[in-house]
Amino acid sequence: MTQEPQQSRPDDHPWLIQGGMGVAVSGWRLARAVSGPGRLGVVSGTALDVVLARVLQLGDPGGHARRALAAFPLPELARTALDCYFVPGGVPEGTPLRTAPRLRATGGSQAEVLTVLGNFTEVWLAKEGHDGPVGINYLEKIQLATAPALFGAMLAGVDYALVGAGVPGRIPELATRLSRYERVVSPIAVEGDEEPLPQLFDPAALLAGQVPGPLRRPQVLAIVSLPVLAAYLARDEVTRPDGFVIETSGAGGHSAPPRGPLTLDAAGEPVYGPRDHPDLARMAGLGLPFWLAGGQSSPAAVAAARAAGAAGVQVGSAFALCEESGMTERLRAQLRERAVAGTLRVRNDPAASPTAFPFKVAELPGTVSEPSVAGARRRVCDLGFLRTPVRTPRGLAYRCAAEPVGAYVRKGGAVADTVGKQCLCNGLLATVGLPQRRPHGAVEAPLVTIGKDLTFLATLSPDGAPYRAAAVVSWLAEGLD
Repeated sequence: MTQEPQQSRPDDHPWLIQGGMGVAVSGWRLARAVSGPGRLGVVSGTALDVVLARVLQLGDPGGHARRALAAFPLPELARTALDCYFVPGGVPEGTPLRTAPRLRATGGSQAEVLTVLGNFTEVWLAKEGHDGPVGINYLEKIQLATAPALFGAMLAGVDYALVGAGVPGRIPELATRLSRYERVVSPIAVEGDEEPLPQLFDPAALLAGQVPGPLRRPQVLAIVSLPVLAAYLARDEVTRPDGFVIETSGAGGHSAPPRGPLTLDAAGEPVYGPRDHPDLARMAGLGLPFWLAGGQSSPAAVAAARAAGAAGVQVGSAFALCEESGMTERLRAQLRERAVAGTLRVRNDPAASPTAFPFKVAELPGTVSEPSVAGARRRVCDLGFLRTPVRTPRGLAYRCAAEPVGAYVRKGGAVADTVGKQCLCNGLLATVGLPQRRPHGAVEAPLVTIGKDLTFLATLSPDGAPYRAAAVVSWLAEGLD
């Protein structure tokens, strides 16, 4: 275990980063389509254990997941996933999908193995057949998964790790230690405890000592909303990332709440003010590369970002609606057509997410955005990625404001915190065609998130027709001239 990690390749910084959206919206097909000289394709690293388990249960059309698992350095470990989940031809229509084990703060479970395999599979497929860079996007909020997920991605040769939804100060050192197969201890915050709970992850033990060779440490990009957090991370070499993505409130998915007291407009959405606009001169003064995200889908935005000192832009929504996106074709078509017609509303909902962060919800028929659909859904928490460890009189428990209200209250939660909360885990998996089937024929409905600025469709899809990732890249590249 004395091998030194290989250094990241000294390539020029990409001018374009494709956003790591949702659960498998930014899947391997999209990342592979975008990756190339000056362009970073990114896969979403959220819930990849469940994505792999469900793809295998649906028969693994095309054999892609099995092809990636065949390349895993410890074949017997990959075989555990195939033996447990693969169903030739897929499970019968209407049959509930087998659930995956859930990660726990104590670590050492089969959930860690499936997390490593899921992340390896997604990155390996994204990198297959080309030499372009591939990144993976993680949420710091999902703290139980970070170490095994990043290790799985690194085994597949991931080039960048982008981390947001929290303060990712521990990620640079974590990436370095994992590149050496060193045991890592992650401090897991437990509500009710004064000290964090240490979560051990031992990569060498997971591989039964069969280490495949030195791993390249990926470049770590911290996703932040304002320079103040970037400056905090940059001041210490332990927490300093290799760069930053500055994401404003216009981006899809979660966004940071406004600075200061929360104020809602007439539509019930958070009001952002001058304090929420990043000081780009201050960002440039930190001496680290940075990219702008949120409403950057135009050649003019690319040119303006680079003129302000940014290395480039991160673009999500324009790729979320292209043909290579993991979002189902039906939902992509509805979003494009309604946006072009001027009838689409994207609401920055301050209550929908169990994280208490505002979350963009596209209002589409048949999705959780409809009160009738949300109201008809029976609350269930069988995925649990947004659960928070809490200390109760009975010991350690895991709580989510979107779980059944009675269960949440029994774990010390307040009823008021559950009002309006939606199960993002199940809704986002349904958005990419991997919904859970419930008893008596019920199927989880999609919950669709997208950025608020969709003006790019006037160029890419003026009539609501499909378009490909290459068209987005070609159009945005005009801003480099």
